[in-house]
Amino acid sequence: MYIIIAILAFGVLIALHELGHFLAAKACNVKVNEYSIGMGPAIWKKQGKETLYALRLLPIGGYCAMEGEDASPEGNADPRAFFNKPWWQKAIILVAGAAMNFLIGFVIVGVIYASADAFVTNQVVETVDGFLYAENGIEAGDRIYSIDGHRIYYSSDFSIYMQRAGSTVDMVVIRDGEKVTLKDYGLKPAQYADGYRYGVTFGSVRADFGMKLKYTWYTSVNFVRTVWMGLSDLVTGAVGLRDMSGVVGIVGTINDMGQQVEEETHSRAAALEQVFYLIAVIAVNLAVMNLLPIPALDGGRLLFVLLNAVTMLLFKKQIDPKYESWVHAAGMVALLGLMAVIMVSDVLKYIK
Repeated sequence: MYIIIAILAFGVLIALHELGHFLAAKACNVKVNEYSIGMGPAIWKKQGKETLYALRLLPIGGYCAMEGEDASPEGNADPRAFFNKPWWQKAIILVAGAAMNFLIGFVIVGVIYASADAFVTNQVVETVDGFLYAENGIEAGDRIYSIDGHRIYYSSDFSIYMQRAGSTVDMVVIRDGEKVTLKDYGLKPAQYADGYRYGVTFGSVRADFGMKLKYTWYTSVNFVRTVWMGLSDLVTGAVGLRDMSGVVGIVGTINDMGQQVEEETHSRAAALEQVFYLIAVIAVNLAVMNLLPIPALDGGRLLFVLLNAVTMLLFKKQIDPKYESWVHAAGMVALLGLMAVIMVSDVLKYIK
């Protein structure tokens, strides 16, 4: 069941991504030739006033085909073509897909948090007996504001950024309503009577509507930061390609998580909650990754829109569309190759 949910989730997330482009294109008066849910042969089609709406056989995404999206060097005479729209409207249309994915992740988290009774905050309520490195440091009542410039929203943020730090950190706490900087603070985890941790206990706050909304936003922002941390680790070599997962690996992870939680809790509802939480992570992940300035992705296309805006401002001339087409074609080949390598790696992991 969880495999089916995971596969359908990928299809829905991509279809909603394209819906974001579709709605933005309509709002900017760009002609949309087709909006399709799914790929492959059409099993249902309906011609609207100008747009063909289709439901296709394979539930693995969809697409929004706009007039003049891939312009020829001669351009497109239709004033409603994407190519002929102002740069800021093109930018809105390109960003709308990622914005839709982020919104979906936000909504899923909000639904999950709707039943929450309380949230753990970033405020220290006590330090454990035998607390190490506490002199001129964290005190009970402090609210941890940031670690090495990274905002701390709740207790798990504290652990994550402390673990990624070196031997010391620059920590900012809010004490008696004022920000206090703990420069080169050497707080380290240690073995205390109740477990291996940093020796601080965080408080909680009642989950009223305002707090649920706030912590839904905090969690969604943390999803974005998690993606950036992963990319940073990839660039620095902290993780390699073998640590990356594609569709096969992610579907497998969702299935494994669902089965594990259901076995441990004997509750399908608890398992589904964890599965949809992971789907929310994936939705935000897709939003961030799609806006990277990589050819063939929306971020790569957005980069060319901005470059063209600059060249028009400076030289009254745009980059020849054929060069952009070549760059995106090369990017697509590279991305498909990377996806194939990751898919093979995922399959080999499961075979082993």
